[in-house]
Amino acid sequence: MPASSPAYTLSTPQPGTLQINLDGDWTLKSPVPTLDEFQQALGSDTARITVNGAGLGAWDSRLLIFLQQLAQTAREQDLPFEEESLPTGALRLVRLASQTETTQRRSQTEKGSLLYRVGVKAMAVQDSATSMATFTGELVLEGLRLFTGKSPFRMRDFLYFVQTCGVESLPIVTLIAVLVGVILSFVGAVQLQMFGAEIYIANLVGLGMVLEMGALMSGIIIAGRIGAAYAAQLGTMQTNEEIDALRTMGISPIGFLVLPRLFALALMMPLLCVYADVMGILGGAFIGYTVLDLSLDEFLNQAIKSVTLYHCFQGVAKSAVFGILIGFAGCLRGMECGRSAMAVGEATTSAVVTSIVFIVISDSILTIIFNVL
Repeated sequence: MPASSPAYTLSTPQPGTLQINLDGDWTLKSPVPTLDEFQQALGSDTARITVNGAGLGAWDSRLLIFLQQLAQTAREQDLPFEEESLPTGALRLVRLASQTETTQRRSQTEKGSLLYRVGVKAMAVQDSATSMATFTGELVLEGLRLFTGKSPFRMRDFLYFVQTCGVESLPIVTLIAVLVGVILSFVGAVQLQMFGAEIYIANLVGLGMVLEMGALMSGIIIAGRIGAAYAAQLGTMQTNEEIDALRTMGISPIGFLVLPRLFALALMMPLLCVYADVMGILGGAFIGYTVLDLSLDEFLNQAIKSVTLYHCFQGVAKSAVFGILIGFAGCLRGMECGRSAMAVGEATTSAVVTSIVFIVISDSILTIIFNVL
């Protein structure tokens, strides 16, 4: 049976109603009639537009395109557009396309509104603050359960994370700490050589590493290495519904998954900080010996004289705080991760960014506190 050409006729079943009656096969193989006749029929007395598909034959996306053009024209004229007697599949697709366009228009309108963007950001900040407060409360409660022996905390997991955070992080910490010591020595050498005071480079490197750079660089390295790993691990478990399974079995994910990671990082960060301080001073001593003609004994003795126990306490205290904050940020972003691969990537990125922000803010606050004391 040969296919009939697509066509439409116009009628007025009721006053103010313009009806489009579709006939023939509306397929991509057939030319589609223009909308000229329809547009000319629109008048001031037209109150609504309807479509009648009772005479339709075969159809494909060509029909949907034509209906979308009709709907667009109706929106431009601010007229209601109704579909009647269309095939069920075509009707669903048309309504789906209409909803998508409405959402896109609303999204474009809202993106252009300053008040809307401010409101969205404010709500996001509120949700983030609520999530952090809830997670902090759960950590505190689970910590209390740990002291009563009711937490699912496992020592084997804790020791594994101690190895991951500590021993396996030594190579990258060594490299960065030595290079930071070298950089501090070169920076000081440029100025101090002008006054013949090369020996005081030991003071610069010693105090710089012990007070700030040892803890700060170790924290940033661990944030990128361990904090991101925590977020990825917990985010993947969230995606695979393993955390939901733990809750179903009555096992607290905070005690079973979060506390071992958090305690391991809080324990190992001060040790990594002390190790980074030593490596940084040795890196500065190497530059002093090879470039500034300072003996190793002179450099180390001058560094020891400039650094006091109180200075060491400041750096170690900062690193302990950094470790807690890095573990908190990594576990938080992992626990609130979505259930897709993209969500895991976003959680990992957010964990690193949040950790670094926490490190910088806490470092500023602790520096002010120690200077006041």
